[in-house]
Amino acid sequence: MDPVGAMSFRAPDSPPRMTDTTSTLDLTPQAMIVARLAEAVRDDQLADATPCPEYTVGTLLGHLAGLAVAFRDAGRKDLGPTTDTAPDAAAVPDLDPGWRAELPKVLGELADAWRDPAAWTGMTRAGGVDLPGAVAGAVAADELVIHGWDLARATGQEYVPDPAALDASHALLLTDADDPDREGGIFGPVVPVPDDAPLLDRAVGLSGRDPGWTP
Repeated sequence: MDPVGAMSFRAPDSPPRMTDTTSTLDLTPQAMIVARLAEAVRDDQLADATPCPEYTVGTLLGHLAGLAVAFRDAGRKDLGPTTDTAPDAAAVPDLDPGWRAELPKVLGELADAWRDPAAWTGMTRAGGVDLPGAVAGAVAADELVIHGWDLARATGQEYVPDPAALDASHALLLTDADDPDREGGIFGPVVPVPDDAPLLDRAVGLSGRDPGWTP
């Protein structure tokens, strides 16, 4: 498992434009949802396309394992190679042969790290960018929610994210949506979605994905 390239966003020159107002959030339910989605992936689906053009199902799973390690260490404030390297400094991650055992393990460790209220205070680092702990926690929630959607959509699985994690993801994405530097920053260009669309569809559109994507 390659901890480098841990996030889907490219590290900006400065932290995301959002305020340090996120309360502590239990990431366990969303981490468990992602783990269950991964468990149901068949070996014959690993080469299939995903809503992320640069990722197959297999490399998306490798990416999820890497981001779980990176945000686990960010939550622990255990700063080093897993938190210091900008995501765009690495190639698309390989899928470790032992991923079926390793991915749920590191997702659980991620959730455990962010159950500590201290993870949400002070500063930490992710993707080579120094961030307030509360912002890093919101980014972790967003990564799990949006990549959970990617994985479910690519593999034909039903997906109902944890409501609290979805709220955090949408709030983070919405705050960044009017950033004039967005296309070169941490998210892709917004895909317009009706205001009355389900919250998940609105978050997916804000992340730069088409909610109507199919394999």
